[in-house]
Amino acid sequence: MVWELSDVNTGSGLPLEGVRVLDFSRVLAGPLAAMIAGDLGADVVKVEGPDGDPVRALAPPYFGEDATYYLAVNRHRRNVVADLRNPDDFAAIEALVREADAVVENYLPSQYAQLGIERLRRANPECVWVSVTPAASGSDLSTLPSFDVLAQARSGLMGVTGEASGAPTKVGAPLADVITGLYGAIALVTGLYARLAGRPGRHFEAPLLESTMSALINQAQGYLATGVNPRRLGNDHPSIAPYGPLRTSDGLVMLAVGTDAQFARLLEALDDQVLRASRDFERNDQRVARRDDLRESLERVFVTRTTDEWLKVLGEVGVPHAPILDVAGAFAQETIAAGDFVDEMSTPYGLVHTMRSPLRIDGVRPRVRSGPRRLGQDTAELLGQKDRHS
Repeated sequence: MVWELSDVNTGSGLPLEGVRVLDFSRVLAGPLAAMIAGDLGADVVKVEGPDGDPVRALAPPYFGEDATYYLAVNRHRRNVVADLRNPDDFAAIEALVREADAVVENYLPSQYAQLGIERLRRANPECVWVSVTPAASGSDLSTLPSFDVLAQARSGLMGVTGEASGAPTKVGAPLADVITGLYGAIALVTGLYARLAGRPGRHFEAPLLESTMSALINQAQGYLATGVNPRRLGNDHPSIAPYGPLRTSDGLVMLAVGTDAQFARLLEALDDQVLRASRDFERNDQRVARRDDLRESLERVFVTRTTDEWLKVLGEVGVPHAPILDVAGAFAQETIAAGDFVDEMSTPYGLVHTMRSPLRIDGVRPRVRSGPRRLGQDTAELLGQKDRHS
């Protein structure tokens, strides 16, 4: 038996306990898919080449010698180093593939051929195989390297992000990679279910381009149905108003007034005679058509009080709202600071705080059982070879 389950992945009671996942992927989307499986109890082994996953060096910031980027998506897996061009290493990895229930990889077609990945797939035809690709295989973009920002640019996402009078803007987090990783995780779990139903050996693709385009949701459907190309609206919503930030006397407050009833409650809270008397904003379609006039009218009132004062008023009348927080502020808010979302995680350089899975299972959030490993830390145990990076 080559693949013994790790002690931290036995007795967890998690849904994927006993499932073996082999992770060949690098950077973010594929590792995120494999990490989600690990969060849910799977025994994951990450295979890195002798130079390691390039995300280890995508820094600053660092924690020890590892980029925090690497720490973000590589918990819950053991780590082996193998050069698939080396026949002995290939044979050792092939033995792991034979025992795997699922594989996650993001090789380009050229790498597929050079490294013999198709031969690995044939070693275990019943294995669930998840390929994270630049675009759908066989398409003109499928052979070209792609990255989160390129997918954001090509998908149309940047075309609807940014101020109307400004340049297209990428989202401030790697949204394309994250969405693709989530689709990869869905594919992995779906493939495992198919195995249980007697339909093994499914090959899933999670293409970066199409996965990112799927995030356009209403914007894409609006275009496909009407032919009208969506435009950038800054923080405004194309179909709802008021649905964005308003200036207060000391900052901003975010409104999300999705119904006419909510807008009526907002007018009650504002208690402004001019707004109460106006018939221009009674219906949402009117408010969308005159969003600039509406914003000006609302901000005339909102600038008379502080953000904290408005948060209290809006909460009392049940108008959907939120403060606009930076990252530190998001982690400081009571729901997060007093909750169980942040945990400590082991790394080769000591303990570090990290986010746990957002999922809860029967009211309990899965704990972080193990953190990222040193490059090649488990090569000797799993491949029967000396750790070349000790």
